[in-house]
Amino acid sequence: MRFTMLGSGTPAPSLKRLCSGYVAEVGDDLIVFDHGAGVHHRFIEGGYRARDVTHFFATHYHYDHIADFPRLALTRWDHGPAAQAPLKVFGPEPLDHVMDAFFGPRGAFSMDIESRCTSKASLGVYKTRGGTPPRPCPAFDRQEVAPGDVIEGTGWTIRVGPARHVGKPLNALSYRFETEAGTIVYGGDSGGIHVPLAEFASGADVLIAMNHFLSGHEPSEEYRMASGSHLDNAEIAKRAGVGMLVLTHLQPDLDRFGIKEAMIEEMSQIYSGPIIVGEDLMEIPIRTARLGAAD
Repeated sequence: MRFTMLGSGTPAPSLKRLCSGYVAEVGDDLIVFDHGAGVHHRFIEGGYRARDVTHFFATHYHYDHIADFPRLALTRWDHGPAAQAPLKVFGPEPLDHVMDAFFGPRGAFSMDIESRCTSKASLGVYKTRGGTPPRPCPAFDRQEVAPGDVIEGTGWTIRVGPARHVGKPLNALSYRFETEAGTIVYGGDSGGIHVPLAEFASGADVLIAMNHFLSGHEPSEEYRMASGSHLDNAEIAKRAGVGMLVLTHLQPDLDRFGIKEAMIEEMSQIYSGPIIVGEDLMEIPIRTARLGAAD
């Protein structure tokens, strides 16, 4: 099993850190978690193909988490085999609204889909890829999920958990990804010392945490409760007893000289386990014994 951080950034424009996105490889399944603005570029850089994606899980519907999902889904459909299984899509309420807004009869990409299914030029290309008209529209198996739900795959289990972000209508989630190789909890976007998230992550090998800013620099208490900071993340990791803490969703100013080193030193006074500052295209070690190769 491999788990790769495609994007480690935020909505802030950056060429170093693109928006949120992760991919897990387990057996025949290629599972994508979030696919924010620009991160499909990292997906391609990582050697992945949209046609191979089997499952997509959204934590919530901010554009830095799903803006490139239409690109992923449409590339899978347009450049994949003529006969392909529907893409399995999971996300919080209102997933149906989001999917219809992208791909429905009146959705943002409805004209694109219609033209590729009806124009002679597009159908000619479709035939060269083994297709026989009429061409079907993109197909999805979609399921709205909420904390407590469990999705079973071949050799893996994903449990749906809580996150504290900005509330409705986004209904942010976290995911606990369990395999024989180990357990990774992707906390999505969550702020403060959210006890339900710490309980959900209990005993995991890895916790991936939104580390949006330095604790004490929040403009308001509401902001702190919606967006993760370094000392709150250290406390969550300590309470959860995770084997490793991986930081993501990093603002550009955290890359200034000496900031990350000072941040980790302060966090280590709370959480005694290994702390990794995420980078785009970083393969996340599942077991702490692999840290030597990761450093």
